[in-house]
Amino acid sequence: MKNSKANILLIDDHQELLEFIADDLCEEYHVQTCNNGLEALKLMESDNFDLIISDVMMPEMDGYELCQHIKENMASSHIPVILLTAKNSIESKIQGLEFGADAYIEKPFSPAFLRAQIASLLKNRLKVKAFFVSNPLSQIESIGQNQSDQEFLQKVDEIIQNHLDDPKFNVDRMADILCMSRPTLYRKINVVSSLSPNELINLTRLRKAAELLAQRKFKIYEISNLLGYSSATHFSRNFQKQFGVSPSEFLEQQKLHS
Repeated sequence: MKNSKANILLIDDHQELLEFIADDLCEEYHVQTCNNGLEALKLMESDNFDLIISDVMMPEMDGYELCQHIKENMASSHIPVILLTAKNSIESKIQGLEFGADAYIEKPFSPAFLRAQIASLLKNRLKVKAFFVSNPLSQIESIGQNQSDQEFLQKVDEIIQNHLDDPKFNVDRMADILCMSRPTLYRKINVVSSLSPNELINLTRLRKAAELLAQRKFKIYEISNLLGYSSATHFSRNFQKQFGVSPSEFLEQQKLHS
């Protein structure tokens, strides 16, 4: 959200409730509204959303089917979905979660509770991302909020790992391998990791360096050469900038913990 309001899509066929919720949220977030799942999918083709709130019972396409579409599409599966419903049975809650919903709120609900749920989902994503970026040995799939995201991140990581020693490897090549357009890949990686694809490539290279340092099989200059850095100095400077410690300091930390 980085100094700007998160963009929220709100979907409900009950116009008065739609306007009430939108009015309650508009001071903290950018809110767009529509009346059913099909309209929502059309809006998602041209706009990027940080979170989606949808009623379950709607004409054309209900909230369950919409949630399933969102979570099965690689370009949108990272977006948190809150389902709103008048059904209060355990079976309906389980159904919502099975379709990939991140939260399930019963009507009638407190607007304050909805705001708290939104804030929690958005904040938790940022916390997980911050830990991943600053921790050299964290696993990339840890920032995925669902199985689809985790599989996507693992695939991206595998592609980058396979090209770490290729100086010509770039975002266009990654997009080709994933059969995605460059803008779609950029947006997906940025939302999931808070990084650009180029930043993720650089971070993956540095995390591989941390992994090799932890194994203590190579000297620092050897790791620098293996990962295609122009010099050990350039490598050390990048490592310290990313993780707050130099490669030699990181190596000493690993020795203390072993």
